[in-house]
Amino acid sequence: MHSVQVITLGCSKNSVDTEHLLAQLPADAFDVMPEDYAGPVDYLLLNTCGFIADAKQQSIDAILEQAGRRKAGELGKLLVFGCLSQRYAAELPELIPEVDGWFGARDIDPVIKALGVEPRPELRNVRRFSSHGLAYAYLKISEGCDRRCSYCAIPFIRGAHRSVPVEDLVQEAEGLAAKGVKELILIAQDTTYYGLDLYGRRALADLLRALSGVEGIEWLRVHYSYPEGFPMDVLDEMAENPKVCKYLDIPLQHISDPVLHNMHRGVTGEWTRRLVRALREKIPGVVLRTTMIVGHPGEGEKEFGELLDFAREAHFERLGAFTYSEEEGTWGAENLEDDVPEEEKKRRYDELMSLQEGISAEFNATRVGGVERVMADAVMNGKLICRSQYESPEVDGEIVVSCPENLDPASLVGQFLNVKITGSEDYDLLAELI
Repeated sequence: MHSVQVITLGCSKNSVDTEHLLAQLPADAFDVMPEDYAGPVDYLLLNTCGFIADAKQQSIDAILEQAGRRKAGELGKLLVFGCLSQRYAAELPELIPEVDGWFGARDIDPVIKALGVEPRPELRNVRRFSSHGLAYAYLKISEGCDRRCSYCAIPFIRGAHRSVPVEDLVQEAEGLAAKGVKELILIAQDTTYYGLDLYGRRALADLLRALSGVEGIEWLRVHYSYPEGFPMDVLDEMAENPKVCKYLDIPLQHISDPVLHNMHRGVTGEWTRRLVRALREKIPGVVLRTTMIVGHPGEGEKEFGELLDFAREAHFERLGAFTYSEEEGTWGAENLEDDVPEEEKKRRYDELMSLQEGISAEFNATRVGGVERVMADAVMNGKLICRSQYESPEVDGEIVVSCPENLDPASLVGQFLNVKITGSEDYDLLAELI
């Protein structure tokens, strides 16, 4: 038996990669230790992120920390893979020689082989699901990206877009459902591009219909939808298919034409407004999550004001934001001047998020008094932490549910429940169990 520990940084897509990797390790040969385990292990695998400056720094700090454990004799071998090592494959081995092996992000087979295991194709759709007790799981439907947004390093880190065949995803979903998963969150660098390489057309709606047939799966949620070329048949599934949540994550990034042009987004502000109106009209009651970038080259006070006006107009129920981070190797870094001072980026970020706080609070207040179906994710301080179809885990607010004293809330984790909303805060809701 060998002990192995995997520490996963970055996004949910990295977590899925880790779970696929662990499924390849024979149970009678590898003892998988928890991610927070602090004792000695034979193999320490670090799955890194290299997307933006903060994520890169977090990954570098984690590598240096584990390199210290390696020097102290606590690790047999230290292996690093994922986006950071893919992006800086030439520089990192020389900078941190304590690492025994560096691997990229596009193929986990070399990592598996470094553990002395021959990858088994028959297990490619199997995952060692690491989120014990949770009833939701991320389902990565494609890898890579063919888009060329000027600020984004993902295409040259993850490579070209590659869809996973529908039948493979259905098989993976069936395996997750057998482990108690009830909600699948579809993720990719761009979920709306799904199917173009395999089927010659956008096939996200077809995939949603196929996954709806998996016994045990009750919620399907779509993340990371690119606005340009949005497949409108997906809206029909959201409106008519009871298993598809009336929730869409669609990062728009900006609304000002000059900024969108500099971003290479392929859309205009008016086109974006028409899309948002169509989403609202075709899916009554839909909750929209979006992401914006503030301080991008070309964003002056006029353009930022236009962004604020759009946020008020569109009234996104969920909105997150980033300050622009110039990433080496991108078109923007090589051709645009990062001309907005950091303190001004921070001021704009705070102003946008302050506006969104009020919009979120207003939306939450409209739900007080209603009855909603929720998924119980966890227990905290004797209360159930839940979500409805309108909240995605890890990024949105929560519904905090009080239970009767004679009921153990832990017994309800992983189940669907009906609750009455009794109060609201800026981002969270309060409720009681019915």
